[in-house]
Amino acid sequence: MSLSIGIVGLPNVGKSTLFNALTRAQNALAANYPFSTIEANHAVVPLFDDRLTRLGAWVGVEKVIHTSVDFVDVAGLVRGAHKGEGLGNHFLGHIRHVDAIAHVVRCFDDENVSHVHERPHAANDMAVINTELALADLQQLERRLEKLEREVKATRKLQPRLEMARQVEAFIGDGEPLRNFDRRDDPDFAALDFELRFLTNKPVIYVANVGEDSLQSGNAQLDAAREIAAAEGSELIPICASLEGEMAAMGDEERAEYLALYGLDGSGLDRLIRKSYDLLGLISYFTYNDSETRAWTIRRGWTAPQAAGVVHGDMERGFIRAEVIPFHVFERYQDRHAIREAGLLQVEGRDYVVGDGDVILFRFNV
Repeated sequence: MSLSIGIVGLPNVGKSTLFNALTRAQNALAANYPFSTIEANHAVVPLFDDRLTRLGAWVGVEKVIHTSVDFVDVAGLVRGAHKGEGLGNHFLGHIRHVDAIAHVVRCFDDENVSHVHERPHAANDMAVINTELALADLQQLERRLEKLEREVKATRKLQPRLEMARQVEAFIGDGEPLRNFDRRDDPDFAALDFELRFLTNKPVIYVANVGEDSLQSGNAQLDAAREIAAAEGSELIPICASLEGEMAAMGDEERAEYLALYGLDGSGLDRLIRKSYDLLGLISYFTYNDSETRAWTIRRGWTAPQAAGVVHGDMERGFIRAEVIPFHVFERYQDRHAIREAGLLQVEGRDYVVGDGDVILFRFNV
């Protein structure tokens, strides 16, 4: 499995600049006018994990395969996007299948960079996007409700689904995102979400695009955005998209110096992915053989057979056992044979819950 993130926001807030910086490639047109993105930009970005690189050195293989993240950058949304205003309506479908949404908010003033409104206003700009996502969900739900009302006349067992759809409609209509809906674990809600892919049910990370001088000192716009995110229970990451763009072209050493200069513990990509992993409850485990080391993404709490199934379905079906070395143990000994001799190689069965960074060899038979 891989993580997918949709990047949304008003036109000209820095989405495409951020996309190019995150992916370290000029795949998206970044221009100083609205709707410069006329096609959805998509990139598969390796998620570099230093633990995997070190593991490769310890086991003596050069090929290192990192897990990946899919980024989708869509055209800027404007008020009325759900009805087709601007270009946003066409692109909403591109983000219905992502795991999380990165909502880019412009938190800087620059008269040389145009804005769809008179001037940037973080709170108002965030409200426009959130409203459009909610209205798009309502629009889809209304169409589904019409069909359900007809279907329930022939199949009474669909009555609970219809009632759930009406509750969801009322909840969104009250201005609440479905992330806050208290019946999200209900099977009928899950069925509706699987079918309609509600946008407001996806985890959101606000990305506050600030100027370089505000990365450490902050500003009023950033404070306002942070207050709204906190009230929603959402995460917010301050990022200077232009600075990220500069760092994308640097070598590792120079980039590390820049990060230290601004007091950052990682690039925008690193921080965005870490937050997304935490939100979605994702972790990575590692495998290796004579030719490669590789990272695999799973959900926290998955058992060894479930983790094996990410590699291949046959490995889950024919699972026998998992030979596990926690990363900190491998880091200490740096040799599988030494670990085995020390009695620290764990032989685990079907109930073992995989930990982040576990190095695993699966035994299976089909």
